[in-house]
Amino acid sequence: MPTQIFDSPGALFACVGQEVAVSDWFAVDQQCIDQFAEVTQDRQWIHVDPERAGAGPFGATVAHGFLTLSLIPHFFEQALQVNGVRMALNYGLNRVRFPSAVPVGSRLRARIKLLTVAPGEDGAYQLTWDVVVERQGSDKPACVAETLARFYV
Repeated sequence: MPTQIFDSPGALFACVGQEVAVSDWFAVDQQCIDQFAEVTQDRQWIHVDPERAGAGPFGATVAHGFLTLSLIPHFFEQALQVNGVRMALNYGLNRVRFPSAVPVGSRLRARIKLLTVAPGEDGAYQLTWDVVVERQGSDKPACVAETLARFYV
């Protein structure tokens, strides 16, 4: 169940500049990392070879940065709901950074802040979100992204 529910996209205008939701934790296990490696064809040893990665800089395999980034839609779906939207589209990213690694077994969650809402073409709203993906027990985020979405009503 989403932690934050909005009656309509218009209700988001009052939340510009505010953190609107925090997701639940998501566990990143080796199976998740391996499946992502297969889908993306990125099978670098730091991700998929536990023995070799154990002797590497992080002491274990680590999730791909793009795996962490790709979890953002899950965090949104899990953390907030906007009623009256017939379709939501990922419109892109303004910036993305991966300040720290995500070792296998980590738990991640997202803090979602609404930066802008603007009425757009065809009855759409364009939204800019600041998403900070936290790793439990770490002082540094795993990912910081400014994402763009379009909500069609």
